[in-house]
Amino acid sequence: MKFLIINGPNLNLLGKREPEIYGSDSLAEIESWVKDSLENNDHQIEWFQSNHEGEIIDIIHKAINHVDGIVINPGAYTHYSYAIRDAISSAAIPTIEVHLSDINNRENFRQISVIKDVCVRQILGLRKTGYLKALKLLINLNKTD
Repeated sequence: MKFLIINGPNLNLLGKREPEIYGSDSLAEIESWVKDSLENNDHQIEWFQSNHEGEIIDIIHKAINHVDGIVINPGAYTHYSYAIRDAISSAAIPTIEVHLSDINNRENFRQISVIKDVCVRQILGLRKTGYLKALKLLINLNKTD
């Protein structure tokens, strides 16, 4: 199976940006940890990070008919990007929204996700483990299809 993991704005600063909230692992360290933690490494996983909304939309469009599932941490776009929401909905690829922190226990504006209703699941507050849990859920979802 092939999966796409998308990370939005400022996630390139993981490990440096507010480690008390997001953890001390860099995005590269999370990527390596997820790869090493999967029981079955037969899956192809492509990682993508962008600080630009249009690039995120473009990669979702390019994923149509090419991946079995998407894991997305949209970062701040979670709270207002109807364009990313529409791309996920239009692509019709099983997608799981992941956040390193528990957005429901943060500032009021962070508690709103315009993305979650077009995703099969939302995973909050598990830091890097959230990515692994999302992949395992997508793998199991694809096995039952």
